[in-house]
Amino acid sequence: MTPRALYVHIPWCLKKCPYCDFNSHEAADPPFKAYGLQLVDDLEADIQDFGHQPLKSIFFGGGTPSLMPPQALEPLFHALDRHRLIDSSTEITLEANPGTRDLGHLAGYQSLGVNRISIGVQSFNPTSLSHLGRVHSVDDALRCIEDAQTLGYDSLNVDLMHGLPAQDAQDVLFDLNTALSMGVSHLSWYQLTIEPNTAFYKHPPKLPDENTLETAEESGLQCILDAGLVQYEISAYARPGHEAQHNLNYWEFGDYLGIGAGAHGKLTIDGRIVRTTRTRHPNHYLSRVTAQADRHHVEPSEVATECLMNGLRLKHGMSYALFQERTGLDPQAVRANQFARADALGLLEPGRFQATPLGWRHLNTLLEMLV
Repeated sequence: MTPRALYVHIPWCLKKCPYCDFNSHEAADPPFKAYGLQLVDDLEADIQDFGHQPLKSIFFGGGTPSLMPPQALEPLFHALDRHRLIDSSTEITLEANPGTRDLGHLAGYQSLGVNRISIGVQSFNPTSLSHLGRVHSVDDALRCIEDAQTLGYDSLNVDLMHGLPAQDAQDVLFDLNTALSMGVSHLSWYQLTIEPNTAFYKHPPKLPDENTLETAEESGLQCILDAGLVQYEISAYARPGHEAQHNLNYWEFGDYLGIGAGAHGKLTIDGRIVRTTRTRHPNHYLSRVTAQADRHHVEPSEVATECLMNGLRLKHGMSYALFQERTGLDPQAVRANQFARADALGLLEPGRFQATPLGWRHLNTLLEMLV
């Protein structure tokens, strides 16, 4: 049975960041209580449509999940308990914006069952935070990390970005060293990219040149590794035993339900891959007629590409056995059909879908061969 997770989308923010292309909406007073009840309706509908299966992990993403009071999430956790979908081994992550939480909120989430916090710091430099339009200060970020640690959140991720306007290699190292000095167990460290339908796309900021980016990436990576964290995915680094199980489930082509406004899901039903989507705008979502998600089947010709676009992001890649288990396809036939050029260039390890050191340095080229 393919492992199953749950993604819960909270669509509201205090302020839309200029680089953000996620389904997030500014709102002064969101209807959290009504939204929490709708999440339960989604869950019940998915159980009815796709069956009952315990969850490997849950992830509350957004938007800004830490805007939602713990009390508004109680009905969902009651439903999860009632259906016996979670237990003490389930990884339950909630994204927190340092500018929207307090110690009481973090304690409230913990009492519900949240056992992992992901803090969207992005930078410990006030100038960089201003460029990014963040609502929190450096002190807010430091306090949020300290509060989570005080409460006993051993699994703690910090999001940091590099390649920011006016940022040089020393600024990058300062951000990394600040987070690492606090003993965080997981880092998500990634470069700012300019996405369509964002304020930065309409009014692009001046970003560092290629030489500055390359120097920052090389020195930053060495800084993280020297601190004892291990890179296990393109932008994910963890102390041993603290890898994000929810994200690993995505990258290994596991299944997941998606509930909340605009949430997506992926299920394996009778050997076929089904994608689900829910109404995107929160106002429409709250006024919809049915909690059932829209669905479409992934064409067999697209399954290998979808699976490996995720699996090759992992440093250890994906074994042939796991690929066949998750897709039902012959891995050697897929390799012969889609990766002949990659093998000729020495980009893939023999006997599994894993980038060689050369392939890792040119991962975008390797992934482009899939599409």
